[in-house]
Amino acid sequence: MQFKEIIGQEATKQHLIQTVAENRVSHAQLFLSSEGSGALPLAIAYAQYINCQQKTADDSCGECSSCRKYERLIHPDLHFSYPFFASKEVKIATDVLEEWRNMVIENPYFNLDIWRSKLSADNKQANINIAEAHDIIKKLSYKAFEAETKVLIMWLPEFLDREGNALLKIIEEPPANTLFILVAQNQEQILSTILSRTQIVKIPKLQDDVIGNYLMAKANLSESQAAEYSFLADGNLIEANALLDDISNNNASYFSEWLRMGFGNKVPSMIDFTETAASWGRENQKNFLKYGINFLRECSLLLSGADDLVKLPPQIFEVAKNLSAKVLNLAMVEALIIELEKAHYHIERNANPKILFLDVSLQLVKIIKFKTLPKGTQYIYN
Repeated sequence: MQFKEIIGQEATKQHLIQTVAENRVSHAQLFLSSEGSGALPLAIAYAQYINCQQKTADDSCGECSSCRKYERLIHPDLHFSYPFFASKEVKIATDVLEEWRNMVIENPYFNLDIWRSKLSADNKQANINIAEAHDIIKKLSYKAFEAETKVLIMWLPEFLDREGNALLKIIEEPPANTLFILVAQNQEQILSTILSRTQIVKIPKLQDDVIGNYLMAKANLSESQAAEYSFLADGNLIEANALLDDISNNNASYFSEWLRMGFGNKVPSMIDFTETAASWGRENQKNFLKYGINFLRECSLLLSGADDLVKLPPQIFEVAKNLSAKVLNLAMVEALIIELEKAHYHIERNANPKILFLDVSLQLVKIIKFKTLPKGTQYIYN
């Protein structure tokens, strides 16, 4: 995998390339990012660049024997470790290596749910067990087969329990020319003993315009639709790809109109809206509610005077600005977000959508029109 194949993250790419050019590649690095930011493909591209036999100033060549093997993830000095679902047949990560390679080659942007779908997980919990830790030590104790640097990429080291302490010595004092790259999403869940032995590389969320351009190129979306999807994805390319599989709904228009119905106490219109929302299907209903939650959070920034931090598309920004000036206040926004989060939770658990959306609509009227807030929420007058 080459750096040019990775969506966005130009500053991080440049940083990684520079560490190679200046010969200051730390032997144990922790790529820390939120889901869908591209940390795993970055790790693979970084390892490929380090071992490329004809590297350029900004990428691996993609043509040498090392690069060709990296492209198919079959280089003998490239090793992976990742959470898996142990069974009689599956004791260590390499027992499902073929499934892993196929998934990464198909699309390197995935999460644990997607990985689970490729395996026979049943009701088992994913982990990186002590047998896997011992296998890592064994593999890395051998001399490099053909590359200058052996590389181990561990995806989601959060799934190492105390067994991870078995790796401390080899992480701190690895064999010559060995590189560890840990790809993590939650720093707090990583063993502190491992964390203290790594150099952290923080990888930011993807910017909305980067995801928007990707969506327009991949799915031929309109600029406004791509902007809405990128806003919903919130820097997560996995979420953006999932949205492409859903039937398009005009969430921006529907949600702003829904708020206006609540302010105008238009109960008959809200009943009609309930019928419409119930016909969307659960994934689109969840996306609508998620859109509403994100939209209201942006409104809270407007109400707090932090206009510069708002990342809504221009036309939706004007809608949010008008609603914030004429209808909403911070307490209302807080109360509405609570109601939408509860609705999202119940939709995920197969609640009846007609009943649910009617209930949320009535709650919306109480909060916006009659200023009746849930217990514990303090009303702030405009």
